[in-house]
Amino acid sequence: MPRPYPSEFRERALELARSGRTVVDVAAALGVAQSCLYRWKRQDLIDRGLRPAAGRAASVELVAANRRIRELEEENKILRRAAAAVEQVVPPKERFRLVGELHADGVRVRKACLALGVSTSGYYDWKSRAPSMRSIRHAWLTDLIGQIHDASYGTYGRSRVRAELQRAHDVTVGQNTIALLMRRSGLIGLPLRRRSKRVPGQVTVTDLVRRRFQADAPDRLWVTDITEHPTREGKLYCCVVLEVFSRRVVGWAIDTTQRADLATNALGMAIDSRRPSPGTIIHGDHGTQFTSWAFTSRARNAGLLPSLGTVGDPYDNAVVESFWARMQVELLNRRRWSTRVELANAIFEYIEGFHNRRRRHGALGWDTPLEFENRHRQQATTPHIQFRQTGA
Repeated sequence: MPRPYPSEFRERALELARSGRTVVDVAAALGVAQSCLYRWKRQDLIDRGLRPAAGRAASVELVAANRRIRELEEENKILRRAAAAVEQVVPPKERFRLVGELHADGVRVRKACLALGVSTSGYYDWKSRAPSMRSIRHAWLTDLIGQIHDASYGTYGRSRVRAELQRAHDVTVGQNTIALLMRRSGLIGLPLRRRSKRVPGQVTVTDLVRRRFQADAPDRLWVTDITEHPTREGKLYCCVVLEVFSRRVVGWAIDTTQRADLATNALGMAIDSRRPSPGTIIHGDHGTQFTSWAFTSRARNAGLLPSLGTVGDPYDNAVVESFWARMQVELLNRRRWSTRVELANAIFEYIEGFHNRRRRHGALGWDTPLEFENRHRQQATTPHIQFRQTGA
């Protein structure tokens, strides 16, 4: 059995290793095994208290604990910076509300107040103070706005909510207040406005509208088009006839195919419900449904004037295309439809229950189509009042 090295030898060897020379170099120079020198060096660190003498498991736990301490210190620095930023932007009342939420989660009030830069006494004064008239009014308005938003299938933004408050509830509120309360409640209106690029088109001889989608009285100009939407059973097709003056859907048809009878049935509903005088223009595109003999004959027999826009140009039928875009965002694209019957019922409810009767239109001065027609009918009986449409 080899004799152990003297303590003086070990100390000198360690001095050489601490002087900057590598363990390999010192071990080769002294004729000592590298593992032996490494063991001496490790024991020296333990003796000097620079390394724990515990086992490997305890060492791993210590390393993990140190790592967690560093993470907590970093998070603490981040939270202090965030609290300083919040203190500059968020008013004290809102910070008091945050303190209450943190306290409900188990955080001590004193710690929460210190982190958010408010006084503990101020928080308790705010908590015990009776709600102001402004906060009571905001709470009432929030509930009313939520009801209006739900009734609009979650589509109304601040402009239409404001119009509904004024027209239906006789409540006057600024748009900024409505936007604030909707933002706090997480309510978002649809559709989002998007800029579109205009596509020039060549006007055909059968185009009687020429993109002038204006009418000074009901049943002067109708527009029609067909859309499709998928279900798990297959596609469903819908054709509408839209009255340009009031934006009211006066005729519609839903079917599993898009043959000529789809458009003819929608036109027949419009004719039977409105009984237009001769000369009403029915404007569509160059789809085979609208150029068919059945559709053209039904229109001309009722005294309507068929009109077609240019091929492949949606701007020649922009009013009804805008209607489809709204219905896509507000109804069709918001869920997956299982059956054709389910989708057909939803389209029917959207057209007759929401669009015609309850949806407010900016082009109509925030009236609904029915309100706009009734207002026109009432004012038309008073000769000295001139009715005027507010938008295209």
